[in-house]
Amino acid sequence: MDTIAAISTARAVSAIGILRLSGPRALPIAEAVFRPADGRPLSAHPRRTMVYGTLLDGQGAPIDQILAVAFDAGASYTGEESAEFHCHGSPVVLQEGLRSLFAAGARQAAGGEFTKRAFLNGRMDLTEAEAVIDLIEAETADAARNAVGQLSGLLRREIEGVYDGLMAVASRFYAVVDYPDEDIEDLEAADLEGTLGKAEGRLAALLASFDRGRVLKSGVPTAIVGRPNVGKSSLLNALVGYERAIVTDIPGTTRDTVEEKVLCGGVLLRLTDTAGLRETADTVERIGVERSRRAAERAQLCLIVLDGSAPLTAEDQAALALAGSAQKALVVVNKADLPQKWDAAGLPLPAVAVSAKTGAGLGDLERAVASLFPAGEAPRGQFLTNPRQAAAVERALSAVRGARAALEGGLTPDAVLTDAEAALSALGELTGKTAREDLVAQIFSRFCVGK
Repeated sequence: MDTIAAISTARAVSAIGILRLSGPRALPIAEAVFRPADGRPLSAHPRRTMVYGTLLDGQGAPIDQILAVAFDAGASYTGEESAEFHCHGSPVVLQEGLRSLFAAGARQAAGGEFTKRAFLNGRMDLTEAEAVIDLIEAETADAARNAVGQLSGLLRREIEGVYDGLMAVASRFYAVVDYPDEDIEDLEAADLEGTLGKAEGRLAALLASFDRGRVLKSGVPTAIVGRPNVGKSSLLNALVGYERAIVTDIPGTTRDTVEEKVLCGGVLLRLTDTAGLRETADTVERIGVERSRRAAERAQLCLIVLDGSAPLTAEDQAALALAGSAQKALVVVNKADLPQKWDAAGLPLPAVAVSAKTGAGLGDLERAVASLFPAGEAPRGQFLTNPRQAAAVERALSAVRGARAALEGGLTPDAVLTDAEAALSALGELTGKTAREDLVAQIFSRFCVGK
């Protein structure tokens, strides 16, 4: 296998930049380009210990003063002999160092190749590998906690608990069939029912965690809708904390959708500020209004903004009607700093009074959003976070339910075990035990170079 090398930090000026090596010749290649300050070769120093010295180019000229660390095979991230150089974070220095490693015999690592090697070498399963990219891309503390929980094996251990139970039943069944003369206790219906019932419960709980896991990872598509001049753009600006959208007293200022992400009540909202809903002869504004309607239809959460200081209008009623298009809806009664003209208690949806101008009521809005997307009971690290995971669990759950139905229908154990084996196959795909090569390649294609 080749020895690979890559820059593992961002290609931007920073305090520290890291070059990473992994493969059977990692240590000799590292020694070819690194001169320790104490004169002893890197291999003579203890593993996992930083060594101060000089990074050299292909002609032996100094590039940088750095720290180097080496790892033995079996005790590194990839499971292979590995080394890292911690350099000053100049992109030029890092690129020159990488060229030096290539000249010494390394090749450029592909995207995700370090983590792929960790998977292939048994250092992690697919759920843990996917947690690496989730942790890198985490946009909230909750998303990071869930990813690090998966990286530590929480999801894998939950899946293995189900897998091992089903495998124990299947292996005992085949032992009875293959060795009829041996004194092996036959399968009892009660044993099968207990194992299948426990598996169904755990798989159902895992699948139910997907909605929350998707919210943690990707955020909630949220449309801010309402008639012109109710304060939609002002609300967006108040939530993001700066002047993201143009605000004027002129109706129809927002003619296209404006998108931004914001953390609200611990929930990541992917906000879309939309054009005000009204009938208009302006062609551009009319296109914006139509986009507003489509955004509301696609939204998981719809924030209906109404002006509490003015009487409700037909356009307000049209905005309220859009709430039926979204999975969840919340009325935001804006301009609470002004005298109110109507009572929100009569609205058909939950409502929160705010002032986008002064910031009053934004805390109530955060609490209302948090109540719409509760954290749930699954421990951090056991939320499914992507469709691949959810699809595999769904197939396993369907197969287990099929096995229980066969058992209750009085079918022979071999018919029950057919479905149990289908569940085992789906769970094996989830963790990587039975994953196809093209699926593995697709998963690691999401990774950046250097990880």
